[in-house]
Amino acid sequence: MELFKQTNIDFMRPRKPALVLSSIVNLIGILSLILQGLNLGLDFTGGTVIEVGYKEPVELSQVRSDLDATGFAGSQLQHFGTSRDVMIRLPPTSETDSASLGDKVFRALSKDETNQVDLRRVEYVGPQVGQELVEKGGLAILYSLIGILLYVAMRFEWRLAVAAIIATVHDVIVTLAVFSLFQIEFDLTVLAAVLAVIGYSLNDTVVIFDRIRETFRKMRKGTVLDVVNRSVNDTMSRTIITSGTTFIVVATLYLLGGQVIHGFALALVIGIIVGTYSSIYVASSAAVFMGINRADLMPVPKEGPGVDARP
Repeated sequence: MELFKQTNIDFMRPRKPALVLSSIVNLIGILSLILQGLNLGLDFTGGTVIEVGYKEPVELSQVRSDLDATGFAGSQLQHFGTSRDVMIRLPPTSETDSASLGDKVFRALSKDETNQVDLRRVEYVGPQVGQELVEKGGLAILYSLIGILLYVAMRFEWRLAVAAIIATVHDVIVTLAVFSLFQIEFDLTVLAAVLAVIGYSLNDTVVIFDRIRETFRKMRKGTVLDVVNRSVNDTMSRTIITSGTTFIVVATLYLLGGQVIHGFALALVIGIIVGTYSSIYVASSAAVFMGINRADLMPVPKEGPGVDARP
C-alpha cells in the first residue's frame, strides 16, 4: 500500500497519444455499430428458446444436422451446464404455439434412438416484445447517462463534469464496439452488464476527480499536470485493489461460468479494463485539455456583513 502511494509516475505524459488512440477506437466502434449493428439475441429479436437434455454427451454438429434435416435451419445451439444439456434458439417463425413447436423439435431430435433426449423448457418471445426491449434498453442507457451528467455537474466544476461524461460514453462505445465487431450475441444480460460498466467507470472517475480537487487546494505551487499526476498516483493503490479484485471475479465468471453468462462476463471484463484506462487517460486528460485550473476548484470565499462575527 505504501509503495503505491509513493509512486511518482508521469501518467499525463502520453495523454495526447492516448486521446488519439481512444478517438480512433471510438470511431471504428461507431462505424461498426452503424454498418454492422449488434447481433441481437432472441430477447430483442423475438423467437423461441428450447432446452433439451440428452442421456449421453452430444456434439452440437449432430444436433444441428438433425434440426436442419427437419426444416429448422438457422437455429443457434450452445451447451449450458454440461455437454449433455443443449439450448436451441430458433428465429421467429409464423408458428407462435410454443407447445407445438417444442413437440416438432423434440420429434426431430428423438430420431437418434442411441441417445435419448428430454424436452425441458420451451419459451417464446414475440417480435413486438423484442422491439420494445430494444427501445427500453436504449432508453435505460440514455437515462443513465443523463442522470450521471446531472450528478457530476452538481458535484464538480463543469469541466470535470463534461470530462466524466466523455469518459463514460467512451467506455460504453468501446464495450458495444467489441460486441459489434465480433458479432457476439447481445442480450438482456449484456445490457445489464453495460449499465454496470457505466456505474463502475463513473465511480473510478469520481474518486480521481475528488483527489484532484483536494490536491489543487494543497499544492499551491504545482502546475495542473503536477496536480493531476499526483492525484492519480495517490489513488493508484485503490485503483489496483478495486480493479484487480473485480477483474479476477468477472474473469472467473467468463472462464468457468458457462455459455449462459458468457456475454455478461465478457462485457464486464471489457468494461473494467476500459473503465480503469479511461478514468486516467480520457477523463483526466480531457479535463486538462479543457483548461481546468486551481481557481475553478478553490472554495468560494464568503462575503457579506457579519461573516467574521459568525462562530
